[in-house]
Amino acid sequence: MTNQEISPKEKQELTEKKPTHTGRYYVPEVDIFEDETAMKVWADLPGVNDKNVDVELRDDELTIHAKVSLDDYEGLSPVSSEYNVGHYLRRFNLVDAASFDAEQITAKVNDGVLEVTLPKAERAKRRRIPVASN
Repeated sequence: MTNQEISPKEKQELTEKKPTHTGRYYVPEVDIFEDETAMKVWADLPGVNDKNVDVELRDDELTIHAKVSLDDYEGLSPVSSEYNVGHYLRRFNLVDAASFDAEQITAKVNDGVLEVTLPKAERAKRRRIPVASN
């Protein structure tokens, strides 16, 4: 086995600075899947609970903003650390946000993974068109 096979992936720190965001922010890793009824986004947010996550759809931008409680890490001296402590921010530009039913979007956190479900609007769903004969 080579060292490359077991070396951890570096977290990507957010370089964009906003005056309202204090502390370190990281870009969470995500998986995005789509089927005929919805698009789902899963974001890795270790150390985050449901009270510290904001998900917002504004215009064509989906924003995930999560804060980690740093109180749990206060006074600790790490022996080894692969998990960088900080908050999370990720934005996605949707090609056509109107193709999703904004009133039905849901989000939930389970074991440090945020799942956002964006149901497709009826007009965006595939439908079979009946063909008539003369």
